[in-house]
Amino acid sequence: MARKALALGGELCQSSAMVLRGFALALMLMVPAAEAEAEAIRRACLKSDRGGGQARLCRCIQGVADRALSRRDQKRVSRFFRDPDEAQRARRSDRRRDEVFWDRYARFGALAEKSCTQ
Repeated sequence: MARKALALGGELCQSSAMVLRGFALALMLMVPAAEAEAEAIRRACLKSDRGGGQARLCRCIQGVADRALSRRDQKRVSRFFRDPDEAQRARRSDRRRDEVFWDRYARFGALAEKSCTQ
């Protein structure tokens, strides 16, 4: 009976180990996606007419964004580089959510200007 329990315990350990390996693999696959999303503003800046070729400036702006904006806000701001009209729509919006976002964005912009320009 003890041998049977030991065997069963070994199967549970193997099963747990497989679950942990699967979980670890899932995390490893998710990290690159999270890292890519985290760099949304820097990448958008580098691709834009205004930021293209200015890696140092774009890195600085991304650093300020990391401190001042949520990931969700960063994703939204990164779209402003491709579509400046989207920024204007957010600025002119009467929705409270957009007004609160615009206040955060304006603070971010002022901080980025102060931090990233000579």
